[in-house]
Amino acid sequence: MNILVTGANGQLGNEMRLLAAKSGDRYVFTDVNQAEGVETLYLDITDPEAVRGMVAEHRIDAIVNCAAYTNVDAAESNEALAERLNAEAPENLARAMKETGGLLIQISTDYVFGKEPYNVPCREEQQGTPTGVYGQTKLHGEQKIGAVGCKHVIIRTAWLYSEFGKNFCKTMMQLTATRPELKVVFDQTGTPTYALDLAEAIVRVLEDYAAEAPAERYSKTGIYHYSNEGVCSWYDFTKMIALCCGNTGCDVQPCHSSEFPSPVTRPSYSVLDKTKIKQTFGIRIPYWTESLKKCIDNLK
Repeated sequence: MNILVTGANGQLGNEMRLLAAKSGDRYVFTDVNQAEGVETLYLDITDPEAVRGMVAEHRIDAIVNCAAYTNVDAAESNEALAERLNAEAPENLARAMKETGGLLIQISTDYVFGKEPYNVPCREEQQGTPTGVYGQTKLHGEQKIGAVGCKHVIIRTAWLYSEFGKNFCKTMMQLTATRPELKVVFDQTGTPTYALDLAEAIVRVLEDYAAEAPAERYSKTGIYHYSNEGVCSWYDFTKMIALCCGNTGCDVQPCHSSEFPSPVTRPSYSVLDKTKIKQTFGIRIPYWTESLKKCIDNLK
């Protein structure tokens, strides 16, 4: 297959590059930003004609959309831009795949939940109740893809980290190594996700699609959830990062979210139920601490 990866220089896009090197499929990596040492074609996914042109030129069979506006706080004052990148751009990709009969894999977020006081893992069919612009625009993206009606797999994920770029894991590795004391919120609960694990799940979906591609309509179109297994708070996540790094000199203490004022209310509980993706694609999901140790070992 010919597979287009957008947002290729971000965390997930870079993990997709690693897996593509071992794949028999042909990958085309695009971004609006260039990165040293990797081949990246320029593609503005907010431009529908540019998307159509790229799909036609490279005879694309499937798109993996790793591009998004992900600055949760800044989205509150940049709603139009967030809507353009998180909702209108995925719609452009969906239309391109609708026209060619291809598959769109869209990466969404646990932030589509949060306003309701959940206390059990969120399922795919659960109504979205986002608490801010970021979650709202990502939910709009899901809805626009559904309305276009292309073959699609929307994967909601959470708390993504990797060896690449800026992320919570790398920040806390540095802070717990250099500060004597650190406060981290304990009243926001979810599950960290190692971007490499998510990339491997995406490749599994692509393999499954290739096996069924001749079908007029892909039988597994829909919304799925993927994060690592388990549950923790940001405080627990930080404690485990410090432990894995051997940063025992930092006194990590729990605190309330109210101690760190933010323009947006983040979900207090956004644990994702992964039953559907495991059963549908035969995926085994690692426990979050196992994957965290692998990532930190790679970084060290």
